[in-house]
Amino acid sequence: MSDNQLSTEELIAQDVGARSPEGAMAKAIAAIALLWSLFQLWIASPLPFILRTGVLNDTETRAIHLAFALLLAFLAYPAFKRSPRDRVPLADLALGLVAAASAAYLFVFYEQLAGRPGSPTTFDLATACIGIPLLLEATRRALGPPLAIIALLFLVYSLAGPWMPGLLAHRGVSFEALANHQWITTEGVFGIALGVSTSFVFLFVLFGALLERAGAGHYFIQLAFSLLGHMRGGPAKAAVVSSALTGMISGSSIANVVTTGTFTIPMMKKVGFSKEKAGAVEVASSVNGQIMPPVMGAAAFLMVEYVGMPYVEIIKHAFLPATISYIALLYIVHLEALKLGMQPIGSGQPRPWLRRLTGFAFGAALISGLSLAVYYGLGWLKPVLGDSALPVIGALLAVVYLALLKVAASNPPLPPEDPNAALEELPETRPVLLSGLHFLLPVVVLVWCLMVERLSPGLSAFWGTVMLVVILLTQRPLLSWMRKDGTHDHGTFMDGVVDLREGLIAGARNMIGIGIATAAAGVIVGAVSQTGVGLVLADLVELLSMGNLLLMLVLIAVFSLILGMGLPTTANYIVVSSLLAPVVVALGQQNGLIVPLIAVHLFVFYFGIMADVTPPVGLASFAAAAVSKGDPIRTGLTAFYYSLRTAALPFLFIFNTDLLLIDVDFWHGVLIFIVATLAMLIFAAGTQGYFLVRNRWYEGVLLLLVAFTLFRPGFWMDMLHDPYRDIPPAELAQALDSVEEDSQLRLRIRGEDAVGDPREFTLLLPIPEGASGQERLEKLGLMLYEEDGKVLVDSVTFGSLAEQAGLEFDQEILSVRAPTDRWAKEWMWIPGLLLFGLVVWLQRRRAPGALAAPA
Repeated sequence: MSDNQLSTEELIAQDVGARSPEGAMAKAIAAIALLWSLFQLWIASPLPFILRTGVLNDTETRAIHLAFALLLAFLAYPAFKRSPRDRVPLADLALGLVAAASAAYLFVFYEQLAGRPGSPTTFDLATACIGIPLLLEATRRALGPPLAIIALLFLVYSLAGPWMPGLLAHRGVSFEALANHQWITTEGVFGIALGVSTSFVFLFVLFGALLERAGAGHYFIQLAFSLLGHMRGGPAKAAVVSSALTGMISGSSIANVVTTGTFTIPMMKKVGFSKEKAGAVEVASSVNGQIMPPVMGAAAFLMVEYVGMPYVEIIKHAFLPATISYIALLYIVHLEALKLGMQPIGSGQPRPWLRRLTGFAFGAALISGLSLAVYYGLGWLKPVLGDSALPVIGALLAVVYLALLKVAASNPPLPPEDPNAALEELPETRPVLLSGLHFLLPVVVLVWCLMVERLSPGLSAFWGTVMLVVILLTQRPLLSWMRKDGTHDHGTFMDGVVDLREGLIAGARNMIGIGIATAAAGVIVGAVSQTGVGLVLADLVELLSMGNLLLMLVLIAVFSLILGMGLPTTANYIVVSSLLAPVVVALGQQNGLIVPLIAVHLFVFYFGIMADVTPPVGLASFAAAAVSKGDPIRTGLTAFYYSLRTAALPFLFIFNTDLLLIDVDFWHGVLIFIVATLAMLIFAAGTQGYFLVRNRWYEGVLLLLVAFTLFRPGFWMDMLHDPYRDIPPAELAQALDSVEEDSQLRLRIRGEDAVGDPREFTLLLPIPEGASGQERLEKLGLMLYEEDGKVLVDSVTFGSLAEQAGLEFDQEILSVRAPTDRWAKEWMWIPGLLLFGLVVWLQRRRAPGALAAPA
């Protein structure tokens, strides 16, 4: 192991705190963590409103949340490598208490602060001057130097604006204004990011910790091995699936690597994967977990606030790219197994594909049938039962839980976790599946509350956690009682209480870094809003890209990678979205690219988390190398190679928003899913150099061309037939008359930006109902006039469609483009598929038996 490579234990400690003191201090840290979890459950539950006590507003809860995080950060994380690990120095205890008091200041003096907004006292400013440096120190301890340095640079930039060189200069802010903005108001540290951490993220991290403590993590791994282990490269495929399952509820790619990777990486090495490739597969799988709904490394909840879109919509748009990316990773692993000539594990023969597909179809049909029965059954019961619906549904849930535990008790328990055990025989799927079905109940409750009841993410996570608490307390004694043979003692009720306590403590310790990260990232967000640095970045990117749209997107991707280095997922998203998302929107409009805001945020988010993979600061790659004992740089490079599919996706859905299921109906969505999945598999084959046999160079080029055609058929169709026709701006009313309702016009506008500088940009103007063009113009809330041959905006009605589109008084309309009738772009899939058929024919000529190779 290289000197700069951390051990697995050190990486795990880096996520939850490296100190393990003994005696009273250990109990104190555990008690504070436990109290934090109980506080978060209290504010997420309906109990404060039912009991009419302990009701807190957002600012108060954020202050208490950060106070807990800061105190635990100074107690759990040592200042330096040489600092003691077995005790907490008095200096750290004092710093922790002072930092917590600085954060709690907003809770204790909330009424006084609310009574004098914008007029901080000397005591307010002193508190800010103590709190901000201590927050940066806590950030350095918990997350390493990168985020602390970035936040400090933004603070310096806020103060030193007048002395900055030309492009970076701004009018600057006073020291008092900076302290007030960053600490006393909700624009900086106590802003939206910390609010999301308080309201949503903690509950989901706690949910994941309790699920892991209940045994679900081990269950997912065993289930993945039983389903996929018999295939070529089975352990690697199992690693992909198990990491997807755990990554869905995990807030950290590093945590995912060190939990699932501890088991899966040794298994991959045993079947023939090199140290670096085994680590790289785990890295690619774990990092992908951060783009996988429903949690997306907590970024999903931040997107709700930053994009202004309901949570369910965020999940819908993020689902397709994440899913096809995981399917492609499975295929990449399969290609690696073929290249290495791997054979299936165990003596049993792999099942034929037809039998597998039949089993999958039957399982999908059974799950769909049960889901429909539950959905419509509860939909019928709730109106009938009225106020009694909740206890009755709770009783039904208890019956289902007991029935699933009975099923689990009739099957042998899962083997103990032992990554060093010989991998000769794989567990059978049926008993493994049946032994842990009750672990799915909290997930079902969570998804039901989110998707069907449309509860808030925090309240949904609360009810899922309640279900988990019941399972933790009761599964041990019930399983011991239900097993007739008495050969397995699963423990008592008190063992369940210990599990619950340890799960609550683990959830709080997992949240220390995230709570600190969201607060520190709030410093950056505050600086952006106070200094207008976003406009500076836009000017810089525009200067470097020389007006080239694709180069602009590449630069944004590179900047996202650089800014994301060394940052946890939550802070990563806050930083790249606050700095770079507005740049994509502004420069895209100037260059005629109108992209939905969710696509922009997903674009920067995807490249931000790629920093966890990419050397030299790919933390997930270092974590995997610590487990595999491989070289971390080679592991990172291999993982980046495997992750090319994830890097390609953002460029594709920026230009083809159908991939995000934006304005797409159900059946069109199904078709897009099938074609996009095929395209991603073809892309994987092209980049990995292997399809039915090893690719020749021209076959690789053809495969990439086919993948591009399937992903973005509109590119070729636009070359054959322009999708828009030009209309003189003076004929806008006539254009509105001739265009179909629910379509859009593209308007090129000359106006001013937020600081009064002239700019040109493109916007989309919706077409409302109306019998004539003039009537539609009135419904848009738009009045125009002509002067010296120019068409100018005379007035825009407040709150109208025209105002929402971005039109303002005195803007000049330079051009109008209306959509034309043409063939659907999907017709271009046909030549793409024919070209794919040519590649298949070429490769089958060289390897006639390739298609018959077992998976």
